[in-house]
Amino acid sequence: MGTTQTVSPVAGKDKTNDTSKGSPSKAKSNGQVQGKTKNKEVNALPPQKSVVIAYLCWLFGGIFGLHHLYLHRDRHAFIWWCTLGGYMGIGWMGELFLIPEYVRDANEDPKFVKMFVAKLQAYPKPPYSSKRFVGQVMIGHLFGQVCSMAIPETLVGGWDLSFLHWAIPLFVSLGVWLVGNIGREQGVWWHCLLAAYLAYPARYLIYDETYSLLLTGLVAALTFDGLSKQWRRTPPRRGSPGERTFKLTTAVIIYCAFWGSFLYFNGTISDEDGGEVPIHEAIHNFLASAWWTDLKQALQDTYNYAQHHGWYETWKEVFESMDVDGERNSYKVLGVSATASQAEITAAYRKLSKEYHPDKVKDEGLRAQAHQRFIEIQQAYSVLSKIKSNRRRKNKQYQEEEAIVL
Repeated sequence: MGTTQTVSPVAGKDKTNDTSKGSPSKAKSNGQVQGKTKNKEVNALPPQKSVVIAYLCWLFGGIFGLHHLYLHRDRHAFIWWCTLGGYMGIGWMGELFLIPEYVRDANEDPKFVKMFVAKLQAYPKPPYSSKRFVGQVMIGHLFGQVCSMAIPETLVGGWDLSFLHWAIPLFVSLGVWLVGNIGREQGVWWHCLLAAYLAYPARYLIYDETYSLLLTGLVAALTFDGLSKQWRRTPPRRGSPGERTFKLTTAVIIYCAFWGSFLYFNGTISDEDGGEVPIHEAIHNFLASAWWTDLKQALQDTYNYAQHHGWYETWKEVFESMDVDGERNSYKVLGVSATASQAEITAAYRKLSKEYHPDKVKDEGLRAQAHQRFIEIQQAYSVLSKIKSNRRRKNKQYQEEEAIVL
């Protein structure tokens, strides 16, 4: 009866190493180890979020989407920022009991994942949600309205820019797509874009722009819900802080630029006679005014002075000119110079106090004015006396310290 001889893995490895260090088996083993490490990194849970912190962010910055930023729901955060919490806080208040679910989603909690898998098995595609659908229509309408308002109504440099209204369906579709891609649902953009442009010519039949924009957003949302919508089966990719900051900052700048265009080209302010003056004309007139010219010259002179004398000396003079301790104004009230002695200040104070004492004024109409003037004299004397006293004390202390050193 024959016997089978077994070789331990270690011995086999040593033997293999003796014959050939670069064997294919070792490379395969290393590849398996690297593959396992990579799988562990992919399957690693994201940094866990706290329900308490999420609620604090919701409470103190919820209308600006701070809690959604914390939970890496950047699209949701941007929409909340644009609408101040979902149209003046309505959506923000409605999330009071949804925060725990958002946190479980961000943490990829096993219970949430189990429920989500059950939804995937029950529904091949996400079911209809009236809340999400209405949100798509409203945000699409908002973005289209902002784009429409930003188009200049008058000629700009001799150019008529009214043709830019064809960009309105683009922004309507962006709003619809943005809401449709929040959370665990997603869809492609071009379906919304095509539907918006197909519905937009109805503006020539519906002369009310509000209704034409509403129809465009409604058609785009129906198209997204019927053709594009599907489950986001894998967790949304979490970008780096730099990437997230860049994308959100770009979106905010673009959104603010449209509002800025509306205010500059189409906004108006009322003048003294009740007439409306375009804001761009008001800005032009302001920049040509004497007040702005003097201010600009003062800033230029301050900058030139700082270049020669240094910023510290410039700031010191500016600070002194602000008269934060009231010394300059007190000299002016008492009618004495800045070099006046304490005796001269006291003499001026006594003279003015007698002159403006309310009991000396017989006219009832002038008594209130004299009383106010008397209070100003009292305060000015108090300020100067205190400043003089502090300076004498500091000088005396300095002289004593010098004497000790000598």
